[in-house]
Amino acid sequence: MKIAVMGAGAVGCYYGAMLARAGHAVTLVARPQHVKAILDRGLVLETASFTESIAIAAAADAAGVRDADLVLFCVKSGDTVAAGREMAPHLAPGATILSLQNGVDNAERLQQLLGRPVIPTAVYVATEMPAPGHVRHHGRGELVIGAGERSPALAEMFARAGVRTEISGRVVDDLWTKLIVNCAYNALSAIPQLPYGRMMRVSGIAASMTDIVEECLAVARASGVRVEDGILAKVLGLAATMPDQLSSTAQDLARGKPTEIDHLNGYIVRTGERLGVATPANRLLTVVVRLMEARGSD
Repeated sequence: MKIAVMGAGAVGCYYGAMLARAGHAVTLVARPQHVKAILDRGLVLETASFTESIAIAAAADAAGVRDADLVLFCVKSGDTVAAGREMAPHLAPGATILSLQNGVDNAERLQQLLGRPVIPTAVYVATEMPAPGHVRHHGRGELVIGAGERSPALAEMFARAGVRTEISGRVVDDLWTKLIVNCAYNALSAIPQLPYGRMMRVSGIAASMTDIVEECLAVARASGVRVEDGILAKVLGLAATMPDQLSSTAQDLARGKPTEIDHLNGYIVRTGERLGVATPANRLLTVVVRLMEARGSD
C-alpha cells in the first residue's frame, strides 16, 4: 500500500517506520530538518529491542501525500485546519484518511474542511524525536480506529506491521479516555519538565490527578460520553508502564514550540463552561502552560 504521513513528528514517524519495515511504500511529510536527515541517512527508529535506519521517502510539503492510498494525519491539533487546507488539493479521490491526533474533535473538524470521511483514531504510544530524523519509542503503540468499510483491512495491515489495532463503533469514547489521560499527565509533566516516573513520586500528585480526572469525567457525563470503568486506576497506573516518558506538552515547551494545551485541558474547560460544569484544576493547568508558552515566545 502507498501510505503518506502528514505531519511526521514523533508519532507519525513511529507508525510510518513500522509500516515501512513491513514493506509498504511510505512518504513522511515533515519539517525540513527532519526531511534532510531522513534523505541523508534514513529514518532512525530506536526501540527497546532494536535500533535501525530505515530507507523511507520524505517531503517537506503537502504534495507528498499525492497518490497515497492511505493518509495518516498526525499534525498538532492547532495545525489541523491549516494542514488540511494544504493537503486537500493533493489527495487522491479514493484515499482513506486516519486522524492520529490528540483531542476529541480533530477528525470532525478535518472532515468538515475536506468534505470527505476522516476516520478518528485513538493513539496510545510514547515516543520522542531526540534529533532530526531520529524517533525513539518508549512504550506501547496500540491504535483504536473507528468502524468503517475499510477498517478491518486497515487493522490487519497494522497488525502485520507489529501494531496492535482494535476497531471501535464508539471511538469517540476511546478518544475521551485518551483525552482524560492526557489531561492528567501532559501539563503536570510539562511544568516541572519531569518524566512520568519521577513526577509520580512527588507528594500530592496522585490527589491532584484525581481532581483533574473527576472534573474530566463530570464534563464527559454532561456531554453524553461513556468513559470506561476504572479510568482513574488506569491513569494512576500508566506512569509505571513508561516511567521515562516526558509528555508531548513537556517536549513542546522544551523546544519553544506551541503546545496542544487548548485542545487538552483547555477543551475540558471550554466544554465545562458551555455545560455548566466547574473545572478549576484543569483551568489552572491550562493557564500555567499558557504562561510558560508566553515566556518562551519572548
